[in-house]
Amino acid sequence: MEGVKTAEGFHGVYLLNCVNPRYRGHTYIGYTVNPARRIKQHNGGVDKGGAHKTSRKKPWEMILIVHGFPNDVIALQFEWAWQNPQRTRRLKNMTGPRSKRTKESKVSHCFRILSELLQVGPWNRLSLTIRWLIQDYEIKFDPCRQPPIHMPIAYGPLKTVTSNSKTKNKKTEDDEICVSMYQSKRCCVCSRKMQTQDSTVHCPNQDCTMVVHTICLAKTFIEENHEDGLFVLPLQGKCSSCNLEYLWRDFVKPSETIQENPDLICDDDDDESHWTDVLKKT
Repeated sequence: MEGVKTAEGFHGVYLLNCVNPRYRGHTYIGYTVNPARRIKQHNGGVDKGGAHKTSRKKPWEMILIVHGFPNDVIALQFEWAWQNPQRTRRLKNMTGPRSKRTKESKVSHCFRILSELLQVGPWNRLSLTIRWLIQDYEIKFDPCRQPPIHMPIAYGPLKTVTSNSKTKNKKTEDDEICVSMYQSKRCCVCSRKMQTQDSTVHCPNQDCTMVVHTICLAKTFIEENHEDGLFVLPLQGKCSSCNLEYLWRDFVKPSETIQENPDLICDDDDDESHWTDVLKKT
């Protein structure tokens, strides 16, 4: 799978279609931090890390992936709801049938359920991307079930970038150069000095110098849109410095790359912490 680069922090939920004539039309939904590696595992069988449900029915094609989830927990919740449309409470108000219609293919059914899930919380406010990895399978969204405006539809496969010791050392050097720059800056919202370990974002406008804590900006946008107490993630907001309005995804820039370190084996069960953990309701 070659195409758009795939990096650290990538979380995606994908749809497989079986191309084995004996099991034609079968589908599988799963979660991954590395799509290219995951499809190889599915087609390699259980011994290669594939799922038991897909092992006997290979080969498979990964035709669609939804990515941009902030962490594995939210992605896995989405995966479960997509796998179990009749059991998830998120679709309790769905107008159409949750089960597959008589003349509906399994791929079409999965896509119809996906279009419903993208309309409901908490996922309808995330900076997700709907990506057709194989465009020949593309299904157009129903006019009444278009994805939210902040969720783009993309095409083409993702690419894995291999990081080695040289690139890692270069990144370390660059980080060290940025330390003094960050320590001299203050958050535009809370006015605290920036620390190198802080999760920060800057204005998408290249001529604007605004730097702010990610959590501070999220709370500010929520308050400005009079959504305090209703949501934990904003959809859009105005930069306090240049006064231009942007979508939230323009600030957080969801990862569309996967960095693979040959010296580090990374599982599809990623438990790395993320700034959105602070926003989670207890």
